[in-house]
Formats: sequence, C-alpha cells, structure tokens
Amino acid sequence: MPLDLITITEPRSPAAEAYRSLRTNLEFSSLDHPLRTLLVTSPGPDEGKSTTLANLAVTTAQTGRRVIVVDCDLRRPHQHEIFGVTNGEGVTTMVRDEGALARPPLQETEVQGLWVLPSGPTPPNPAELLASQRMTQVIERLAEQADLVLFDAPPVVAVTDAAVLASKLDGVLLVINAGSTKRELAQRAKEILDRVNARLIGAVLNNVVLDSALHSYYGE
Repeated sequence: MPLDLITITEPRSPAAEAYRSLRTNLEFSSLDHPLRTLLVTSPGPDEGKSTTLANLAVTTAQTGRRVIVVDCDLRRPHQHEIFGVTNGEGVTTMVRDEGALARPPLQETEVQGLWVLPSGPTPPNPAELLASQRMTQVIERLAEQADLVLFDAPPVVAVTDAAVLASKLDGVLLVINAGSTKRELAQRAKEILDRVNARLIGAVLNNVVLDSALHSYYGE
C-alpha cells in the first residue's frame, strides 16, 4: 500500500488522527444538509488534495459507510496510483458508454466498503466533459451506490474543471498547503467557487508542523 495512505500504514499516528478529526468535522458540519457528494480541490498544484481525499475516504469507510473515490482530475489523475488499481476504465468510460453508466467500473480496495473509480482514458476536453449533462448522470448513478462519493478535481485556480464540477455537487473542501499556498491564491479560489454558487464546507491546512508535545502524546 502506498505511503500516501498513512491512515492504513500508520493508523495510530498524529496525521491519521487528524484525518479522523476531519471526517468527524465534516459529519457535524453537514447535519442539516447531508453531504452525499463532496469535491476536494486546492488553489494550486502540489498542495496535497489527492492524498487528503484518499485518507479521508479510508477513515470514512472505516466507520462502516460505503465510499466511492472518483478521480475527476482528468489532466493529472493520481487516485489509481494511490490505491494501486488500473486506469483502463473510469469516469470517461462512464460518460461515453451506456453500459458503463449502468454498471460503473468501480474497483475494490483493501479497505472494506471503499471503491475507486479512476479517471479512465484522458479526454481532449476535460472541462466540457465535466460540464456535460452526461456527467450529471454519472454523479447521480454513483450517489445511488454509496453513502459518500468523493471527487478529486484539478486545482481550482489553474483550470475551470473544479468550478464546473463544484456546481453539481453537495459541497467543496479546499486543501491549502501551509507555508506555500499564497494568501491571494486561496482568496482567488474562494471567489471562483462563490461565483458558481458552490457550497464551500471548509478548508484543510496541510503540511502543518506538528507540536512536539502532541507527538509524544500519541506515543510515536
């Protein structure tokens, strides 16, 4: 299992506990408006959105809920690498193939109750594909099969893909990298999401230096 999944490789670590806290916070934040579909994105590249999404998926499935991870980063897909599955079929297959829409090509993971839908073959027009009515049907089909569907999307400031997809989902989680994400870029990301009336649930501050007292508390 890749080291990205610290919730599996080091389940007692402070980082794994932080992902469980994120899961709990999301549950409490959506008591009045249940989250069935959630987009995870970031202002810019290399800020940890895909790793955050994958570990959130693991911790959610560990509570007994059915979870589907959907890789909608059709430009730089990463979820198939994190979970060690193939990428021959996926989101783009469901969009173009009626049979795949009826029977989504989900792949099992070693975590009970957790499935992955990779990106599939790279399309020439990612934004147009995600904006299509057929993509709306894909989302609805997946939501029927899980308690929570997590969508990985490209950085929201870099391309329009995330904003297009955000308008179709129940909520958005923004991943920000401590020490590298510029304040103006984070503000720009929020403005873009507000413009499409996306429901921004909150933000994850990634890569924070751990307090040594907390480190000793967890016995690591």
